[in-house]
Amino acid sequence: MRNLFVKIHRTLLILIILLLIIPFIQSKFNLIKLASLKGAITQPEKTHFSINDWFSSVYQEQEEKYLNETFGFRSLFIRINNQLAFSFFNKAKANGVIIGKKNYLYEENYIKAYYGTDFIGIDSTTHRMQRLKYIQDTLLKLNKNLILIFAAGKGSFYPEYFPDSYKTKKGLTNYETHVKLAQKMGINFIDFNKYFIEHKSKSKYPLYPQYGNHWSYYGTCIVADSIIRYIEKKRNIDMPNLYWNDVDTCQPKGTDYDVADGMNILFKLKSFNMAYPNIQFEFDPNKVRPSVLVISDSFYWEMFSFGIANAFTNSHFWFYNQQIYPDSYETPLETSQINLKEEIARHDVIIIMATEPTLPKLGWGFIENVYNLFKGGKKEIVFDAKFQTKIINLRNYIKRDKKWMESIRKKAALKKVSVDSMLTLDATWIIQQEHKK
Repeated sequence: MRNLFVKIHRTLLILIILLLIIPFIQSKFNLIKLASLKGAITQPEKTHFSINDWFSSVYQEQEEKYLNETFGFRSLFIRINNQLAFSFFNKAKANGVIIGKKNYLYEENYIKAYYGTDFIGIDSTTHRMQRLKYIQDTLLKLNKNLILIFAAGKGSFYPEYFPDSYKTKKGLTNYETHVKLAQKMGINFIDFNKYFIEHKSKSKYPLYPQYGNHWSYYGTCIVADSIIRYIEKKRNIDMPNLYWNDVDTCQPKGTDYDVADGMNILFKLKSFNMAYPNIQFEFDPNKVRPSVLVISDSFYWEMFSFGIANAFTNSHFWFYNQQIYPDSYETPLETSQINLKEEIARHDVIIIMATEPTLPKLGWGFIENVYNLFKGGKKEIVFDAKFQTKIINLRNYIKRDKKWMESIRKKAALKKVSVDSMLTLDATWIIQQEHKK
């Protein structure tokens, strides 16, 4: 009996030692090739020893972080943990991801946008749209076109699969308010959110995936074709069109599976087949290819990737009004590094696109910067995505502070403006002062 106990003890000890050694060997030699984790993953840099960092504990902290994130089989262990959380507890180990009914996956912001809990207010939206209208009219005098595009949102497309715990009373939304004002002011716009909902049951192939965050690849092709035709109509020109003769159908891949990919689980989820048209672009030197500048969130990426630029000349994509593509493929280039006036001058069409949860930051500072440019306004403060985010976050913070909100109401009454406008003015002024420091 004692010999059996000793054997078990030694076996367990050997197993423990192996469990400690094998990950170390894997991290050093990478003997087994494992799929890397997907999503917003930042690989830590290898720490370099220095006497100063050692005595200040900086080296130890950085080395600990590096070892924690680079040990052998880390990605496998994370996938096992995430799979267990998903399979047994219906939890997604991914930031902001919500598992709906029948395993439909959402980012939480899409649900908030659908119910209007992120609504920025009528006055703030009106003020923005008035500026957009002024920009559109000014550009038209220069023979340029401004087009506002409302991308389809997964929240509006699949509200029936929201978890019951997230269902709430629907209020006024940013999407509804922006569309209504665009119609009232005569702003050029395409409402793909409405189109997708209306064609949800009519479309030959799925317009939105079960496990993806963006419109389907098939839906993207329809959107790209519609944008080209809309520009043709506005400018009275004939452009190279895209077309497809055949369509492949298979389980979702690429952006049709991006939310599930970001969950980093072991096994691929089954879904209905998605459609992948084999698109081509007309090549006709006699057709007109206008120069186009697109300011958008990630909903433009798929079109940009499959080559919508073939229909344009001098085509640029300003991702969240920050990184400039295709230039950034070679060397990172940001909008803060270029001359806005010159960029406006060399493009015929300017497109601003956003989906429901990104509408609070529509343009990401581009609208304010162009408006100030045309109006000859001050240029000390550069409006960008980070600036817009700070204003929205501060507005939300002020709303939760009863004393601060009471002060806002008194100021609003004194200046004879709405509370919403005063809230935005106060938040903007505070952020501007911080930028001046």
